[in-house]
Amino acid sequence: MRLTMMSDYALRVLLYAAAHPERLVTIDETQKVHDISRGHLMKIVGILAGGGILRSQRGRTGGFTLGLPPEQIRLGDVLRLTEPDFEMVECFAPGSACTITRVCRLPGIVTEALSAFMAVVDRYTLADLILRPEDFGVEQGLPD
Repeated sequence: MRLTMMSDYALRVLLYAAAHPERLVTIDETQKVHDISRGHLMKIVGILAGGGILRSQRGRTGGFTLGLPPEQIRLGDVLRLTEPDFEMVECFAPGSACTITRVCRLPGIVTEALSAFMAVVDRYTLADLILRPEDFGVEQGLPD
């Protein structure tokens, strides 16, 4: 199993915002810190804000901050927002062409494994991952 870049980037965005709770973080500074395209960041911030995990403010003095305390942001909830699906094998997808789907036992095992994975990530919150601002190797000139 591999999480999409969307989930990876979303977690990075959240970690950076959590490291700066006293202010709004901008797309531009996040782009510089993580070397992620502006377009990807705008999409990710939009998804996280739509899910209530981030709070965003538009405009010249805009930016984003956490929409909830870090202790309330479960990692599983972030993944559910940012992963397009959890179709681990073909038979999970609509229109599967697998000829043994009807009798195959693999989907049950994969479903159990995915449930176990989600149960583990649901036990953790953003608060378990918080870093200090200096941990990001932030360049001079960015706000603290």
